[in-house]
Amino acid sequence: MQDFLSDIVATEWLRAVGGVFALTLLALVTNRVARRAFLVLVQRVGSRTQSTWDDRIIERQVFQKLANVAPALVMYAGIGWALGAGPEALSGAPATDAQTGWDAFALAGATLVRRVSLAWVVIALTTAAAALLNALNDIYSETYAEARNRPIKGYLQVISLFLYVGAGVVVVSVLADLNPVVFLSGFVGLSAVLLLVFKDTILSLVASVQIMSNNMIGIGDWVEMPQANTDGDVIDIALHTVKIQNWDKTISTIPTHKFISESFKNWRGMSESGGRRIKRAIHLDMNSVHFLSEEELIRLGRFEFLHEYLETKQEDLKVANAREVPGEDVVPDPRRLTNVGTFRSYVRHYLREHPTIHNEMTLLVRQLQPGPQGLPLEIYCFSNDTDWGNFEGLQADIFDHLIASLPEFGLRAFQEPSGGDLGALGATFDG
Repeated sequence: MQDFLSDIVATEWLRAVGGVFALTLLALVTNRVARRAFLVLVQRVGSRTQSTWDDRIIERQVFQKLANVAPALVMYAGIGWALGAGPEALSGAPATDAQTGWDAFALAGATLVRRVSLAWVVIALTTAAAALLNALNDIYSETYAEARNRPIKGYLQVISLFLYVGAGVVVVSVLADLNPVVFLSGFVGLSAVLLLVFKDTILSLVASVQIMSNNMIGIGDWVEMPQANTDGDVIDIALHTVKIQNWDKTISTIPTHKFISESFKNWRGMSESGGRRIKRAIHLDMNSVHFLSEEELIRLGRFEFLHEYLETKQEDLKVANAREVPGEDVVPDPRRLTNVGTFRSYVRHYLREHPTIHNEMTLLVRQLQPGPQGLPLEIYCFSNDTDWGNFEGLQADIFDHLIASLPEFGLRAFQEPSGGDLGALGATFDG
């Protein structure tokens, strides 16, 4: 009798091994068919359409992740047949005291495999849903122009986070054979711990909402944050971080909530205004400042930008200097034109006529307070080309011309003595 029972058990084991092997082979074949046949069909259909949204879904491998559900469903449906557990495995009923020996083992094994299969299905569906959210972000970024200023990546990441948390709860509930409501009731007791663990996520979520609602930064914006040693273009805005590519091509990753708690400069307004500010001064040697002589007035009057200015000024000076002075011994104090004042007028007219200077924005040529480095003459204006390279070239061209024009007005640029200047001075004294 004992030998007969042993033969039966051995037969059941052999049958179970063969059934599990056949079921595993069927699952692998199903996975191959789902990945090759189904995915190839989807890609062919997507390649023939003119729209790009289906291409983004394919690129994010949404269907490839969905295909992972097929082998899990095969294992879920066939494990009872493979182990010979009977209809109890299909209903998910636990083993009873009446079921002993092989039947109880087969039922327990089938129940475990079914739970793992269900957990696998939940994970596969969750990863596919997360990939679909990434595809939606790609579609939104390509389709809508306001996506640069109002990205939705942060919001989609919040949804993805909730999906993963919910999937984790379902997976644990399925594996532990617990009601999700019962599991969540104990989960609520850990809310304080969760708030501590997800503190950065909560801060980032609040910051993302404020950034998007106030349109503070967008993809492509030039952002400068000195405290983070960051100066460059925004290339990505996510839930937790904002990536900025600096001008030296390094990439800085800054927590999203830093853009709410700390100050930063966004140069978007400059780009949208169509004008970029030029604010630079030429330091003049104050020893070169003097009144214009008659010869200088005649020579400078030939300049296109100064001809009308000098004629008008000379007429005004004649009227102002024609007044009588009390007493023969009183020396009159006539008004006269200076070379630095005439140079200021020349610079102002030169900038007004320059084709790359924005005439609808502020244009000033002003003197700053004199100091040890001479008399600063500041040019404050805006170029109509905001491109960095073109702007620097324009600015250099303007100051090349102005510095080279100084000798025409009898002015000299101030610079601190260099080694060559001191050497020439020493040679003069030695001689």
